[in-house]
Amino acid sequence: MSDLLVLCYHAVSDRWPADLSITPERLEDQLGLLVERGYRSATFSEALGAAPPQAKTLVVTFDDAFRSVAEHALPIMDALGMVGTVFAVTGFIGSQEAMAWPGTDQWIGTEHERELRAIGPDGIERLVAAGWEVGSHTVSHPRLTSLDDAALEHELRRSREDCERLVGRPCASLAYPYGDVDERVVRAAGQAGYRFAGALSSRLRRSRPLEWPRVGIYYGDSGRRFRAKVSPAMRRLRSTPAWDVADRLRWAIRR
Repeated sequence: MSDLLVLCYHAVSDRWPADLSITPERLEDQLGLLVERGYRSATFSEALGAAPPQAKTLVVTFDDAFRSVAEHALPIMDALGMVGTVFAVTGFIGSQEAMAWPGTDQWIGTEHERELRAIGPDGIERLVAAGWEVGSHTVSHPRLTSLDDAALEHELRRSREDCERLVGRPCASLAYPYGDVDERVVRAAGQAGYRFAGALSSRLRRSRPLEWPRVGIYYGDSGRRFRAKVSPAMRRLRSTPAWDVADRLRWAIRR
């Protein structure tokens, strides 16, 4: 029986306490656990394009293309014999400008602002040389469902073309910023030339090549919580309507 597990990380840092960051030690422990459980590594496009899918395949993705992915994640995954997929916000690649948008802009002006720097072309080259995939995360990281048709097409097509110039090969994959996607955005992604796209939501909805569910891993996902998130039983539960009910109850209790 096949088991395709797609994880979504963002930044890797020893000191940054952001929800979207994770320490190198924790990343190594988490991925090492899955290797011990028999998962084999593949890039996002390799895994989704495989027919038939391989048993126990692990895809490790990193949204935003923070510089820390090349600095910290790459050597850890190299040592584990793993490859990954990084989804780049192409308007920031090679820039010294902080990648600031709602969710990261709170760190501007703090000691952690440097963590917001994007990977440079040299870092992209190192990832590609190690067998990684570079996919698109749009040009500027907007909420795609809020854009008009022309702006949506620009964000999707321009970022795909940017990725292809960076790596010298076709770009087949996309991750939707904030996991923000609807049917119009899915259609636009296909029309822009993508074959595969990663979603990110509480419920692991139906698996479609242009709306593939990923399991988000964050700062607070310690050992027990991580093991629960990646367990096949939990992932099956999160794919059912019952999870929507449970999710609404959790939010109601927090208020």
